[in-house]
Amino acid sequence: MMSVWLVWAVQVLFPGLCLAMQHYPTTWGHYDMCKSQVYTDEGLTWDYMACQPEAADMTKYLKVTLDPPNITCGDPPETYCTLENPYMCNNECDATTEELAHPPELMFDFEGRNPTTFWQSSSWKKYPKPLVVNITLSWNKTIELTDDIVITFESGRPEQMVLEKSLDYGRTWQPYQFYATDCLDAFTMEPKTVQDLSQFTLLDIICTEDYSRGYVWKYDKTVRFEIKERFALFAGPRLHNMASLYGQLDTTKNLRDFFTITDLRIRLLRPATGATMVDEGNLSRYFYAISDIKVHGRCKCNLHANSCVFEKEKLSCECEHNTTGPDCGRCKRNYQGRAWSAGSYLPIPKGTANICVPNNIGPVNCNCNPFGSESDRCNATGFCKCKVGATGVKCHECEPGYLWDNGCKSRVCDNELLRCQNGGVCVNNVRCQCPPAFSGLLCEKPRCENEASGCDSDSASDPRLQRSTFLLLLLLTSACSLLLTRL
Repeated sequence: MMSVWLVWAVQVLFPGLCLAMQHYPTTWGHYDMCKSQVYTDEGLTWDYMACQPEAADMTKYLKVTLDPPNITCGDPPETYCTLENPYMCNNECDATTEELAHPPELMFDFEGRNPTTFWQSSSWKKYPKPLVVNITLSWNKTIELTDDIVITFESGRPEQMVLEKSLDYGRTWQPYQFYATDCLDAFTMEPKTVQDLSQFTLLDIICTEDYSRGYVWKYDKTVRFEIKERFALFAGPRLHNMASLYGQLDTTKNLRDFFTITDLRIRLLRPATGATMVDEGNLSRYFYAISDIKVHGRCKCNLHANSCVFEKEKLSCECEHNTTGPDCGRCKRNYQGRAWSAGSYLPIPKGTANICVPNNIGPVNCNCNPFGSESDRCNATGFCKCKVGATGVKCHECEPGYLWDNGCKSRVCDNELLRCQNGGVCVNNVRCQCPPAFSGLLCEKPRCENEASGCDSDSASDPRLQRSTFLLLLLLTSACSLLLTRL
């Protein structure tokens, strides 16, 4: 008995549990819904929530520029040697031949090809003049980073490099992190790692030697800027407590801005040399080559949109909550009844939408259905007031038990639960066609009940009585026949 009850309980509770898990994520809290419909004492209304787009691979939407512009190898064609073997010089770069060209687009193409595709710079042929390359990634849109920035070098990782960010579309730049084989020598900074940071020093700019020092470049080709490890300072090692991080992002603008960019710039300052001295007799060993750059994030929409579209080479938020602009950064015209405000992550898990309200609170034209609603205008909370039986955003649908016929009309009958009685036939779900002896909504009343004399004065005309009498006579006849046979 207990097992049967348990199975029943699981069947009943499981759908609700799944629904709850969809709207109460255990880790990230995606904030994927901007609003939902709820019933209140005033009828159907909107429940507004903070919302944001899903994280994605943002390299699909960027524009890349190099400085100097002619730094890519192949014009003129050039032969390169490998860093570990100066006598192995069979790598050719030729911009006029597709198979031998290494343009910047190959930093963002599909990985997994064999041989690997990559961008490559010209060699350090002007040594001792520094071989400096700036690679700028621009989105023309504010982006919020959600995962580590990972740069994969096909050649040795650079001995000196800086990762920079811009929040104003490249007008000004701030360092994100310094990388060097010797931080003191290159940047006069003490070497540190992300593990040295705390909640109080998370915004510190550090120099790390983890991705530059030694000969491990042959086996590990990546350089990282650790986003998730910085998140973990608030959310825990496995990011289980995202509520704590969201609370910090909500209340600390500098922290929110730290993970926000419009542009990234990779400044390559000194290529890998593999030794303490540069081999001036074979400078074709020294160059930069990048096979992949990963940047994961989402459009910044100030928690006022759950989708971001890429049209005409530009990203833009599909704004909700009566907001507008590329980042949903202002209220729509005629919706400036209070100052614009970004949405809030708190309280977890739905946040606070901080919607823009009309300038003058009152009826707003929102094209309510004229048959299903009491007016074609809705009030300032943004919902239509529906007539009895009508539902939906515009009062253009019917509740169960009602049928649409220039408005919602009550369903009188069907062939399942609301059956016409006493031989009646349901016509278009709106009426029962009754036999002559019956009336009523479902043909449930004998017609004689409506007559002045009532049913008792002429019971012989009652079809039910006639049927009963017939059955009784038939039974008596059968019994008599049986008795005569036995005699």
